[in-house]
Amino acid sequence: MSNRKIKLSKISFASDNNSGVHPKIMKALINANVGQVVAYGDDYQTEKTINKFKSIFGKEIEVFFVFGGTAANVLGLKSVTETFNAIICAETSHINVNECAAPERFTGCKLLDIPTQNGKINVEQISYFMHGFGDQHHVQPKIISITQPTEMGTVYTIDEIRKIADYAHKNNLLLHMDGARIANAVVSLGADITDITKNAGVDILSFGGTKNGMMYGEAVIFFKKELAKNFAFIRKQSMQLASKMRFIASQFEAFLTDNLWLKNAKQANEMAKLLAKRVKEISNIEVTQKTQANAVFAIIPSKCIRELQKKYFFYVWNEYTNEVRWMTSFDTQKKNIEQFVAFLAKTIDNL
Repeated sequence: MSNRKIKLSKISFASDNNSGVHPKIMKALINANVGQVVAYGDDYQTEKTINKFKSIFGKEIEVFFVFGGTAANVLGLKSVTETFNAIICAETSHINVNECAAPERFTGCKLLDIPTQNGKINVEQISYFMHGFGDQHHVQPKIISITQPTEMGTVYTIDEIRKIADYAHKNNLLLHMDGARIANAVVSLGADITDITKNAGVDILSFGGTKNGMMYGEAVIFFKKELAKNFAFIRKQSMQLASKMRFIASQFEAFLTDNLWLKNAKQANEMAKLLAKRVKEISNIEVTQKTQANAVFAIIPSKCIRELQKKYFFYVWNEYTNEVRWMTSFDTQKKNIEQFVAFLAKTIDNL
C-alpha cells in the first residue's frame, strides 16, 4: 500500500477503512460528550458496554477496548506468549503482512507463516510445525492465529474453525482469531457469532468495529478469564489504555444495538456480491477468489488498472499477475457499483 497522498472521490473500492462513520455511531459519540466522567474505563458507559458484550458471549468472558486492529491482534497475542514462542498463521494474514512487524516487535515471537491460495490454513498444514517441543534449540509453538474473514475475502466454516481449535488444544496451543471484519463473516455464514468463535473453540478474539462503521476502536475478547490476567497491564504499557474510554465504549454500544453491526456488514457483503456478479459479465476479467464477504479479487489488464485508478481508488494486490482487490463498505450503494462497472467495461472496450 502506497504512502502517497491520494484525494479520494466520494466512493472508492480500496478499503472499508476509507468509509465514514455511521450516523448512529456519530450520534452515540455526541451523546457521550456530555459532562465529566471517571477516566480510564471506570465509567458507567464502559461498564454498560462490556455487559452488552457479556450478554452476547457469556458472563465468563473478559473484554478490553483498544484503539486499532493492530493493537488488538498484537496485544492479544502478547498476553499469552513468551519471547521463545512461535505464532502460526497464514502467509497472507494481516499480522504477517500489514502490521509492520509489530507482532514480532512486541511479542518477541517468531511468526511461522503457511502458504495459502485462499487465505485459509488447515490442520494438515499446521501439523508441519508440531515438533521441537521441549527442545531448547527450537521456538515453541504456542498459538495459532486465523483471520475471519481471511485477507482474501474467504470465510472459514464453523467446522473448519472447530477442527483447528481441537487440534490446537490437543497440542496445548491456543487459537486466536483476527476478527477485524468478524461481522462480515457472521453475515456470510448466517450463524450466531458465538458459534463461530467461543463455541467453535476460539480462545482470543479481536472484535473489529472500525472497518464496519465505527470511527475507531476494537475489542479484545478473552473467552477464558485466566488468559486475560495480565492484559490490563500490557494494554497500559503498550499505550493502548484510552483515558476517555467512554468514546470507544459508546460506539460499541450503538454498534451492538439493534444489530447495527450486522446490518452494516450485510450491506457491504451484498454490494461485493453484486460487484462480483457484474464484473464476471465483462470479458478479459477473471474473479480469482470466492466472494464470501466484502472483497472482490480479480485479474484485469494492466493498462486498464492505470485508467481505472484515475477515477477510482483501489489497491493492486499482485503487481506480477495484475490482480486487484476491490472492497465494499456499509456505505457502498448499488449506484456506486453500477457506475464503477460501467466505467470498467468502457475502459476495457477502449483498450
